[in-house]
Amino acid sequence: MIARVCFTILWGGLLATAVLPSQGWAEPPDSSRAEETVRPAATLDSFESPEVQTTPPAELPEAASLAEDTDSETSDSPETLDFDVPIIRTSKVDKHVQFFSSRIRDRFEVWLNRLERHRPMVERIFAEFNLPVDLVFLSLVESGFSTNAVSRAKAVGPWQFMKPTAKAYGLRVDSWIDERRDPLKSTLAAAQYLRDLYQLFGSWPLAMAAYNAGEGKVGRALVRSQADDFWDLTDTKLLKRETKEYVPRFLAAALIAKDPSRFGFTILPPTPLAYEEVVLTHPLHLRTAARAAGISYQELKALNPELRKDLTPPDLAYHLKVPVGSRTTLLNNLGTYEDWKGVHTVRYQIRRGDTWALLASRHRITVTAILEANALNKSDKPKPGEWLFLPQPKKATGSTSRALAKLKR
Repeated sequence: MIARVCFTILWGGLLATAVLPSQGWAEPPDSSRAEETVRPAATLDSFESPEVQTTPPAELPEAASLAEDTDSETSDSPETLDFDVPIIRTSKVDKHVQFFSSRIRDRFEVWLNRLERHRPMVERIFAEFNLPVDLVFLSLVESGFSTNAVSRAKAVGPWQFMKPTAKAYGLRVDSWIDERRDPLKSTLAAAQYLRDLYQLFGSWPLAMAAYNAGEGKVGRALVRSQADDFWDLTDTKLLKRETKEYVPRFLAAALIAKDPSRFGFTILPPTPLAYEEVVLTHPLHLRTAARAAGISYQELKALNPELRKDLTPPDLAYHLKVPVGSRTTLLNNLGTYEDWKGVHTVRYQIRRGDTWALLASRHRITVTAILEANALNKSDKPKPGEWLFLPQPKKATGSTSRALAKLKR
């Protein structure tokens, strides 16, 4: 009861002042969070296609239970499985186990195999943040660890970040790059966000509910209901059904993923995810890069899912990922391609009031040349603050200059 009163006072103060705790979540105040009711995990009926849709880490209790405080659930619990994160078997969890292992069995097996390829990286990052390693399985219910996943609410990537939350945790999201799709960078952001949610709520079920529905909504539900834990909130109407089902769904996914063969799933030995980087200071089309590196366009695209166009961004130094062993080949061959040698551009930051016609006139180029150089369509509008490539006319050679001079005589 004391803890509940203390949390009520703390949360009430946060809502009243919109001041974030110094070690807590790094989100905008509740009033600015358009995603407060978004990022819903799909219900059982709609869950079949998720792809359609600087302070040091604080110390967390070792082997903290994600299924803690389950007094309201344990009466129908057939077993408690002693994993590094304890998993509680209840009728609700079993309902989701049946859904994953029967109704969407083939798809869930794809998700398990896809996660295996990234799992060493995720577990390493979560360990660095002192998070329970089994939180890796949260990505299964979020997206099946798909870099292409987009929810109905426009949450994107393996960890299904909304744009404001992504930017609050240092992810770049603009017309060139969407780091929500980058497995490494989005996992780093997810680890920080989960750590902050746990520091705020002191409970993994509540932290996961807040990851799904937003910390403001969960905090207000706790204050209004005077509840002590997530399971008490499931008996109220203060959370949506998808949020109430979110924790049982995670527990079911974790239960299967910890021992897939027990449920008849086949996990193939994962292909090691290895790459090296090429630092580019010049715009490069991905198809040109793929030809120069001697790899397929699809392979290069898969290694760089954060790229929103088939063109590297106007950064002073962009790190393009390529398969191990192809970096030198790319650099050696790149100069032989005319579309690499012939493109001369300058970086330009769009200003308020700029239009394609105005930019074309000012820089003595065509609108089509600007759009092609930036992999844009006519329907795209200039966005102040973003960077463009502006093609520059080729300089005339000495012989051409002399010929032009003769014509002018």
